[in-house]
Amino acid sequence: MQVHQLKPKHKLKNKKRVGRGGKKGTYSGKGIKGQAARAGRKMVPIIRGLIKRYPKLKGYRRFVLQNHEAIVNLDILDKNTKDEEVVNPENLIRKGIIRKIKAKVPKVKILGSGKLTKKLIIENCRVSKNAKIAIEKAGGTIKSI
Repeated sequence: MQVHQLKPKHKLKNKKRVGRGGKKGTYSGKGIKGQAARAGRKMVPIIRGLIKRYPKLKGYRRFVLQNHEAIVNLDILDKNTKDEEVVNPENLIRKGIIRKIKAKVPKVKILGSGKLTKKLIIENCRVSKNAKIAIEKAGGTIKSI
């Protein structure tokens, strides 16, 4: 005996076609009327938790407006820099003050908390009003983006 000569012991059962009328009963196990009795039915979730999870707005979760901006205070710059040093995002990453965000160099904003005693040259960074006053008072310069 070979594999192609094998046969099952039992015969295959015919699949019962429900809801077609005829001798199998008028409703054929589908009940009377309603969504559950219709062809191609799709039951709508009734549970509140499931309904709340469904997206309700056009463009749902397509994009999220994220602020990829690193914040640096003046006291951190005062500790980690030398006099008349250039401060820009690349140098801040090299020194370990800020990190890359999603493998990209982030935009940097310098805030004015703390004291600054060194002359610094700020490049390619946004600067708050208080930080700008403190940097210029210490003798530093800010080069705009």
